Amino acid sequence: MGLTLIEKILLRASRKKQFTDFVYAKVDFCFGNDITAPLAVKQFYNAHFKRVFNPRKVAFVCDHFVPARDLKASNNVKILRDFSRKFGIKNFFDINNCGIEHVFLLEKAFFKPGDLIVGADSHTCTFGAIGCASFGVGSTDLAGVMSEGKCWFKVPSTIKFIYKGKIPPWIYGKDLILYTIGKIGVDGALYKVMEFSGPVIKHLDMEQRLTITNMAIEAGAKTAIIEPDEKTLKYLGRFTKKRLKIDDIRDLRSDKSAQYDDIIEIDVSKIEPQVACPHLPSNTKPVSKLKKVVLNQVVIGSCTNGRISDLRQAAFIFRRKKVKKGLRVIIIPATPFIFRQAEKEGLIRIFLEAGCVICPPTCGPCLGGHCGILDDKEIALSTTNRNFIGRMGSPKSFVYLSSPVVAAASAITGRITHPREIN
Repeated sequence: MGLTLIEKILLRASRKKQFTDFVYAKVDFCFGNDITAPLAVKQFYNAHFKRVFNPRKVAFVCDHFVPARDLKASNNVKILRDFSRKFGIKNFFDINNCGIEHVFLLEKAFFKPGDLIVGADSHTCTFGAIGCASFGVGSTDLAGVMSEGKCWFKVPSTIKFIYKGKIPPWIYGKDLILYTIGKIGVDGALYKVMEFSGPVIKHLDMEQRLTITNMAIEAGAKTAIIEPDEKTLKYLGRFTKKRLKIDDIRDLRSDKSAQYDDIIEIDVSKIEPQVACPHLPSNTKPVSKLKKVVLNQVVIGSCTNGRISDLRQAAFIFRRKKVKKGLRVIIIPATPFIFRQAEKEGLIRIFLEAGCVICPPTCGPCLGGHCGILDDKEIALSTTNRNFIGRMGSPKSFVYLSSPVVAAASAITGRITHPREIN
């Protein structure tokens, strides 16, 4: 019987010849952020661990509440800074050299296709886009991994998604994953791997693939994965001198005889731009069905859609146009590298001239952190990944999710709008 790509990576990492239901596997890299990692540090000390398994394979990324929103947020960063100094962890990233972890860590070239990664954040599944087995874990698990360099895994089964057809105008990776989640539900892939494949996935650039794997958790998946290809190698080559070759990834693919829980084919030809309505990512509707939704705030950013291609798409819509009067529009580049690139390309100027506010790289309002908290009855359209009750502030507020082009078009009209109405 053949193996899926996830099974191959876990088998290698556990150094076994065949699977059992659970494996104790060697981790290639682990990380936490300024919310989850302080809890891991506390458990590390409570367990009386004496050392970190490899200081070069541990990272702390302070991205959720930076610049520090309050005293507690500041103290969380101090806890991580002190721990890093004590155990020689060089990969501590604070406000002057930081970004949203699931974008920033790729830029730092800490891992490669085929690696086993754990992160104390549910959106760690993002890195499946480059062919990693990448799992979100709890803070206690992270504490154990920081000491032992290993973690227990229940081997997940896989659902294979095959995307076919011609991609319509204005359709991006965000629309494909929102459509998929709407199709299978928020528990449609519970503790399973979502393996994304087919000619449409092959056609997408890496940043759209990263958007798709990022949101697999919103369908209940344990993680997601895409077989690496030449596009993967070219993308990773932007960030490192250690260039991988096609031979390095030749075996990183699921066997033809691999066993899947299900195989789901999706024809993208007739998909409209998608919007997830309150209060679930699965509550999706075509944008044309939501023209009457009037907005108070628009957010373009996050680990889902804060990359340079996302900002380029939004800037294309905003060029020579103005934000609707009275509407708050917040732009958050995901990393300093992306911020500088956006400034170099003139995108920041376009946003400012349109009437947007630019925030430093942070998760910010995505989790109701800061830089855009919603009050009672306020309505936001965001390029983030979750719209649960109270996710962005008041439990009486409402959050819709969309791609950057829909968000930008809606910022100009003040209501949820198809981008073809603007351009």
